[in-house]
Order: sequence, then structure tokens, then C-alpha cells
Amino acid sequence: MGTGAEGLGLPVVGERQSLREQVAQALRDALVAGEMRPGVVYSAPVLAAQFGVSATPVREAMLDLAKEGLVEAVRNKGFRVTEMSDSDLDDITEIRRLIEVPTVARLAESGRGADFERLRPLAREIVTSAERGDLLTYVNADLRFHVELLGLAGNAHLVEVVRELRGRARLYGLKGLADAGKLVDSAREHVELLDALIDGDRAAAEHIMGHHIQHVRGIWANKPE
Repeated sequence: MGTGAEGLGLPVVGERQSLREQVAQALRDALVAGEMRPGVVYSAPVLAAQFGVSATPVREAMLDLAKEGLVEAVRNKGFRVTEMSDSDLDDITEIRRLIEVPTVARLAESGRGADFERLRPLAREIVTSAERGDLLTYVNADLRFHVELLGLAGNAHLVEVVRELRGRARLYGLKGLADAGKLVDSAREHVELLDALIDGDRAAAEHIMGHHIQHVRGIWANKPE
């Protein structure tokens, strides 16, 4: 197993974000971009050299990621990027469907067209980033879209549960699909969902949300539905 990660670097961040938080975010981005691979063990000192920092904030950041289920400690070696089984991914998909589909269906009947319309620039950003193959922008915009949409239901606990589920699963097949130009179909479902919500079409919103979650399940396995 390898112990390095080529091409990693710290993002440009505000002064209020600690070095530990900067490293943690850079590691999350590296996971999304495919620069850190499931099953591979990474050494904190080697990663620290890549980032140009001491090993301490890297170890602290890795511990934060371990709490999120993204990596696991390997004694005297470093941290291994966790692998998700098909069963794990199926379980997460089932929970997301149980939570998100009925929530979005209820939102379609809420008469909050103006709130939905404010999410349209974000939906368009998801599409354009998919077309460009810009994975980090895609993932960040996608997370913001779903979190802000579900937030309209007024249940902060629900939002946090979904955020955690999405973080644990990640999009393992994202890079391959982007390289093959197949990510755009999933991206466009966000625009279709907004159109259904704005029209107050509960059945359509319910169908699109359910299909989208199943579509994403295929992306996780690099097997688009």
C-alpha cells in the first residue's frame, strides 16, 4: 500500500479557519478528486510534507476524518481510507430515500416557489461544474443544494443526518463518470427537481428525488443506473 498522495495542497482559506480545519478540508477534497484511494494507508508525516506543515495538524485532521468514518487508524503506519461495501451503500441509500423523498414531496405542497427559485443558481452551478469535470465545485455545490433544500423543511436534525450520510458514502465513482462525460445526467436532475417543486407537483418531485438518490447510488459504485 502507498503512503503518499501526490498533488495535494492546502486551499486558500480565511484567517478564521484553523490549520487543522484547512488540512481536514484538503483531505476531504483529495478523497473526492480521487487523489486518495479507498484501502490505501497514508502516513501523516508524508502528507505533512505534501502540505508543507508539521505532522501534528495532519494527525489531528485525520482523527477528525476518522470520527466521520472516512479513514481509520492503522497502528504504527498511519491512516487507511475506508472502503464501503455494496451493503453499506445500499443501507445508506435506503435511509436517504426514507428521509429525503417524503420530505421533498411535502415541500412541493408548501407554496414556497420563491425559496425554490433562489436555489436555481446553485442547481445551474452543479450542471456547469459537471460539464467542466470540476469535481470539487460539483460536490460542494451539490451538498449545498441538498442541505439548503432540506433546510426549508425546518428540521435541523434531519439535515444533519443527511449531511452525515452523504459524507460517509462519498462519491467513489465520481471521477470516472466525469472523465467519461456521464456525470451531467445526474447534475441535471437538480434542475428538474426545482421545476417540479416550483410547479407544486408533488408526484413529480417525489419521483425525481427517488430516482436521483438511486442514480447517485449507481455513481457510488461507478455503475450509473
